Amino acid sequence: MPDNVVPLHKYVDQDSLTETIIDVVENAEPRLVDPPEKETAPGTWIADKQAYLAEAPPVVPSFLRNVSEFAEAACWTISYYAHVTAFHALRAPVYLGRLLMRAPRGTGRLIVRWGRWVADTEARPVEAKAASSADIEAWLALSREHSRRVRPRRIASLAVASATGITTLVTSFLAPGWTITALVSTAALIGVFGKKGDKPLITRYVATNVLRRLNSTEVLDALAAIGIEGKKGRRGAEFASEVMRDGPGWRAEVDLPPGVEATAVLEKRAALAAAMRRPIATVWPEGDRAAHPGRLVLWVAQRDPAKAGRKLWPLMKDGQADVYQPLPFGFDPRGNLVEITLMYSNLLVGGIPGSGKTSCALAIVLGVAVDPTAELWIYELKGSGDLDSVKPICHRYVSGDEDEELEAALAGMRSGIAEYQRRASFIRSLPASEVPDGRKVTRALAEKYPEQDLGPRVIVIDEVQELFTHPEYKEEAAALATRLIKKARAYGIILILLTQNPDAPSLPTSVSSSVGTRLCLAVMDWRANNNVLGTSAYERGLRATDISIDEQGTGILARGREGITVRAAFIKQTEAEDIAARALALRTAAGTLTGQSVGAPVEELDVETIVDHVRAVWPDGVEAVHSHRLVEALAAYRPDLYRPWTEMETAESSTALSVTLKPFKMSTRQLTIRECCGGAKGLRYTDLPAIEDGE
Repeated sequence: MPDNVVPLHKYVDQDSLTETIIDVVENAEPRLVDPPEKETAPGTWIADKQAYLAEAPPVVPSFLRNVSEFAEAACWTISYYAHVTAFHALRAPVYLGRLLMRAPRGTGRLIVRWGRWVADTEARPVEAKAASSADIEAWLALSREHSRRVRPRRIASLAVASATGITTLVTSFLAPGWTITALVSTAALIGVFGKKGDKPLITRYVATNVLRRLNSTEVLDALAAIGIEGKKGRRGAEFASEVMRDGPGWRAEVDLPPGVEATAVLEKRAALAAAMRRPIATVWPEGDRAAHPGRLVLWVAQRDPAKAGRKLWPLMKDGQADVYQPLPFGFDPRGNLVEITLMYSNLLVGGIPGSGKTSCALAIVLGVAVDPTAELWIYELKGSGDLDSVKPICHRYVSGDEDEELEAALAGMRSGIAEYQRRASFIRSLPASEVPDGRKVTRALAEKYPEQDLGPRVIVIDEVQELFTHPEYKEEAAALATRLIKKARAYGIILILLTQNPDAPSLPTSVSSSVGTRLCLAVMDWRANNNVLGTSAYERGLRATDISIDEQGTGILARGREGITVRAAFIKQTEAEDIAARALALRTAAGTLTGQSVGAPVEELDVETIVDHVRAVWPDGVEAVHSHRLVEALAAYRPDLYRPWTEMETAESSTALSVTLKPFKMSTRQLTIRECCGGAKGLRYTDLPAIEDGE
């Protein structure tokens, strides 16, 4: 042991025969916390170049590597110059008339200019100065030089004038048409010299909505204006790269001051736009978590997107979709196409009235419609007919806001549960070699077993708040939707819910917390924002509250924790009818029209039993419930089945429950529940049969 080490304690455990020794070092020197800095070793040229290569910009620009982007840019360039050419060609007679009207003024200006040249007027001040100073020799020299310059000019002018006059006179008799054309052309050319400074010849279009170029000074000043600047003694915001062109706008990457997250700018988007004196629709800040939480990516549009031309939905004119793959939906602020994934997920769309929910619904439903293998079940509980364009191809289509339509929507969800159970049973019967990616429905399985009808079934419920707030149907609707969302997605059953009341009563937590894909349009507060986009979405910078109601169809599309701003492709009702007609032709050719589309009755299966209903109404965390309490809950959940039990005596209703449960090997027993009402017949949660795999 070294001399400076003193044994402090020694302990021997006789059972484990282990020994622990704690030593204290006397006169120990303090150790450095930070590792010592090492001088750069020679020969690191390769390491430096490797670091550069890791972050080097692409050799080929992005618009050349992306075929669609290059084609779009080329089309826009051609259309721009074609438009400019056509614009001015149509106005050419007006321009010619203006030139002819200016010809007299131009002629006068040219004659005056010609006369000054012939008379050599620019030399007159010099001669006058020599004469006034009585410098005879200088005056004589200037006079001789003036005569030498003026004489040939007069002769040349007389010759040109004579030749022009004779040529004009002769050609007017020999070729009058050419003479008139030459005179008009000459007059038009002379008219160029007769222009007025405040009246341009060419009609010009002033693009008032094209904004100034973004620069670093504007960005830093705007950040300082909203309080994002370094504190005294600390460095402020710094640019991670130069401000660059990015699509129809500019992109600036800024490292905010230490300790400031990008979300601090996101929540002040309106103030940032005001500081930059730009329309809020052109200013789009976002964080770059791939770098660090303090990295801000600011994209500013060159022109207001609200005033820009409409970008067409990619499937507007031709083509078909595949629900197993992402579907075209809309465009981000930069104009890039944004796709939405429905397969193995579900979709929730929420926003206040007038926020553009219909535009979103059309873009989604029409994308499904042009996949001839997808089966559409649509329940439009508003009764406005916004989705009537796809009615001819729907397996089931219901429109209205009465109880009859609401019951039909419930029946549709029950049928969806029955269908996923049928598919789950079939998928479980397959060997693992046929489901290498997991036990779920795939395009390959659907094509291999066409008799099993495994194509995607998309259930769309618009204005779903009508179900979730209905006094009789709300509990069952929430339970059915939750079950479909959690269990049916792997088997190709997709639920799409749209609501204009994204508040807590209209959107049950069990539903909103389970949906995989969410689209939040303009909302009024952070609560509605989080109801649609998920807990803490507002704090993470996903804020649909910053979207104006005038930006219809614009929202935050999120899957998981990340989200992007997207504007749904605008599709007119007449265009939707044309797309639906193409979808009808595709399905007719493929032979996939079913249900209402061919006039056949729709069989809405319901395989739920009383066991499923009891499980749905069972209170969370409760071990035992009395029979009369279960009867009350069942009557509220499924009044069509259990309401008559509430009209019986308590003992009779308990007996009815017991008799109904007996086929499922369940029986009520005498239970004493002090928190409720003492002793009575009831069930324990452990009496319920276990949920089978896939249920």
